[in-house]
Amino acid sequence: MTHTVSFPGLGLEFEINRVAFSIGSIDIYWYAIIIATGFCLALWFVFKNVKKFGIDGDRAIDVIFFAMIFGIVGARLYFVAFQWENYAGNLAEIFNIRGGGLGFYGGVIGGIIGIWLGCKIRKLPFWPFMDIAAAAVLIGQGVGRWGNFVNGECFGCNTTLPWGMTGDNIVGYILTHSSEEMGFAMDPLVPVHPTFFYESLWCAIGFAAYLFLMKKRRFDGEMTLFYIGWNGFGRMLIEGLRTDSLMLGSFRVSQLLGGLMAAGALILWLVIRSKIKRTNDPSYMMLWRDTETGKLQAEGKWDYKKNAPKEEPEAESEKDESGAPEEETKEESGAEENSEE
Repeated sequence: MTHTVSFPGLGLEFEINRVAFSIGSIDIYWYAIIIATGFCLALWFVFKNVKKFGIDGDRAIDVIFFAMIFGIVGARLYFVAFQWENYAGNLAEIFNIRGGGLGFYGGVIGGIIGIWLGCKIRKLPFWPFMDIAAAAVLIGQGVGRWGNFVNGECFGCNTTLPWGMTGDNIVGYILTHSSEEMGFAMDPLVPVHPTFFYESLWCAIGFAAYLFLMKKRRFDGEMTLFYIGWNGFGRMLIEGLRTDSLMLGSFRVSQLLGGLMAAGALILWLVIRSKIKRTNDPSYMMLWRDTETGKLQAEGKWDYKKNAPKEEPEAESEKDESGAPEEETKEESGAEENSEE
């Protein structure tokens, strides 16, 4: 479980044990810890900012649960679909997620389905939830890529750049895979591109841009389009360096999808923004958070069963004109009558 990762040009070398600790016979991997850390940071951001999108935080928890389950299932199915020859003879291996094999875009698609279903069941607005989920994915994706560093995987082709990396797992992978499988003629003695770091850095820059643009968004779904475009463009560039891409014939699936997503998101954003500008109406495509319903839901003052604002609780006891409770007034009145007798 121990292997070496080094950056010869920087004079850095790390000896890494993939197992962080063990509980009885169960090994807990650093990869799982890093993924869990990214997930927790993403949750923290969501709950800290959920009201800014007009969303009920209590109900948002249920939607996140749906997104997580569907995201994992989608990621696994996506990977298996493009590696079917490895699973056709042993279907039980499909469920062995601990053995590795999750497709990023499958996770995104599954997560979107989970959010849609969760929002429908819990009666929350879909696009505002998607907007805040975009930031959560950027956080989880950026942090999670460091799990690839720990495993010595998700690297690119050979490079002479000073930050090129190498290691036991990298050399072993190159020696056991053909140039056709990797998409490049690789030299195991030459360092490779640390594409895990490129993607993590791209996500960090994207998150900073998200925080800036979040305050200037004009319509619900705008931050979703930003994420789709930003991530798609980055994946299109980075995936072209990868040696372990899922392939569709001679095309890298993630690179092709990334380019299409980036172009589609940009075109749709320009069309919507142009339409908003032409209407010159502040109420057109108003943000959910600025609507009366959105404000009440964010503050937990919405009755989802009645689909109306919660009714204010009535006073427990009525008071007479002097301000004293009615029951107390009767007692005083009786006391006065007895004293007169």
